[in-house]
Amino acid sequence: MARGTRRRRWAAALGVAALAVGGGGVLAGSAHAEATAAASTAVDFATHCIPPAIAGIPPIDGTTTAQITVDNAAPKVGDTVTVTYTVIKPAASNPVDLALPADIMTPTGKVALGGAQTGSVTVAGPKKNDPVPAKGAFPQFSMTGTFKVTAPGAITLSPSDYNIHTSYIMELDTPCTVTNGPAPVSETVTATDGGGPVNERTISLSKASGAPGDRVVVSGTKFTGGSAAIAAGWNGTSVTSDTQAFTVPASGTIGVNLKVTDPATTGIVVFEGATWDPAKGAGPAAYSVIPVVNPGDLTQKLNSSVKAGTLSMSQAGDTVAMSSVDFGQGGASTGDLQTVTVKDFRGGPAGWSLTGKVTAFSGPSGASIGADQLSWTPACATKTGSPSTCAAGSAGTVGSAGATLASTPNGALTGGEFTANAKVSLNVPAFTAPGAYSGTLTLTLS
Repeated sequence: MARGTRRRRWAAALGVAALAVGGGGVLAGSAHAEATAAASTAVDFATHCIPPAIAGIPPIDGTTTAQITVDNAAPKVGDTVTVTYTVIKPAASNPVDLALPADIMTPTGKVALGGAQTGSVTVAGPKKNDPVPAKGAFPQFSMTGTFKVTAPGAITLSPSDYNIHTSYIMELDTPCTVTNGPAPVSETVTATDGGGPVNERTISLSKASGAPGDRVVVSGTKFTGGSAAIAAGWNGTSVTSDTQAFTVPASGTIGVNLKVTDPATTGIVVFEGATWDPAKGAGPAAYSVIPVVNPGDLTQKLNSSVKAGTLSMSQAGDTVAMSSVDFGQGGASTGDLQTVTVKDFRGGPAGWSLTGKVTAFSGPSGASIGADQLSWTPACATKTGSPSTCAAGSAGTVGSAGATLASTPNGALTGGEFTANAKVSLNVPAFTAPGAYSGTLTLTLS
C-alpha cells in the first residue's frame, strides 16, 4: 500500500472512529460544573462504540461521563422544557500521533425520560470542536432538544445513546450505545398540573441528523383525527422549505416520512392547519442537516460581516416660502415643508420617530402670530426594499408642544430609507399688521 494511501486511511480512522467517543462543541468543564451542580448530577455509564469498518479499529468499550440539565426544573403540564445533554468525558482519547482538525464533528443523541412521563428526547449539537492533539484527550460536547410535559409528577432524565458524525476525508458515523442500560438518572424535573386545557400533542424522530435529501420518520400522538396537518423543518423562529402536508389518521397517531433538504433546518415540527400554531402543534424535535463533503474535497470557511450604521436625517432646504394673505381678510398662509430624508442603517430592533415643534411667528413692530396657529398634514414614503415601513403623523396643530411628522415601529429587524414632508398652513387673523412674519420649525429625530 502506498504511503499516501495509508496516511489517508489513518486520517479517516482518526477523524471518525476515535472521535466517535470524543469531541464536539467545547464547553469549559469547571464553569459547566459550577453552573449545573445544584440542578443535576454528572453520571458514569458503560458505553459501546462501533467505528466505521473503513477505520480498521475494533469496537471501543469504555466509560462515558455525562450530565443532563434543563432550563425549567419545575414546569407545568403543557410546558416545553429545553434539555441539554453534555458528554463531559468521552470513553476514549485520540490513540495515534496525528492531530485532528477543528469543526469536523456533529453530535446527536437521545435522552431517556422516566417516572411520570416516559419516552425519549432527540438532541443535536453544532458542528463545532477544537483541534485534537495527537494522543490527546477529546473535548466534551453538548447537544440540546426539547420535550413537552404531558403528566404531573417527577420525570427523570438519563443520558442515552449518542452518535458522532464526522466530515473529515469522508462522511462517516460512529454510534455509541449505553451498555446494560438504562444509564443512571442525571436530572429530575417535578411537573405540576397547570389547570385548564393542555396541548398533549407530541412527536419523536427516527434519527437526529442526515445528509441533505435524507428522510426522517416523524412519529406523533394525540393529534386531532381527520385534521389537515403539516410536518415541517424548523429554524428556531419559523418553518423552513422542508414541508409535507398530510391528513391525521382517525387514531390521532401519525407517522410521516419527511424529506429534509434545507440546510437552515435545525428541528422538526408538526402542526394542524396551514400555519404554525404552538397550541395545535408539537416540537421542535432537534435535527441537523449535515452537508456532504465528497472524498478528496477541500473546504474553506468564508467569514463575512455586515457593519451596523447610524440613524441620520437630512433636508432639501431650510426655508419654506408660504403664500401671503390680505390685511382685513386673513386666512390660511400655506406652503410645502422641505423634504426630510431619514436613513436608518442601525440594523437593530428599534424604530424611530420624527417630531416637530414651532415658535411663534414674529412680525413688524413686535407683532406676532401664535405657534398654535400652524397646522400640517404630514406624508411619508418608504424606499423599496427597506425592512421597516414609515407611517405619517396625524394632521393637526403643530404648536410649541410639537407633533409627529413620521415614524416607524420597533421590530425584529428594522431600518431603511424614508422621505417625509407636509403641507403646512398658518391661520392668519384678519387684521394682523401687514409685514413679513417668520417662525422656526425644529425637527427632532429619535
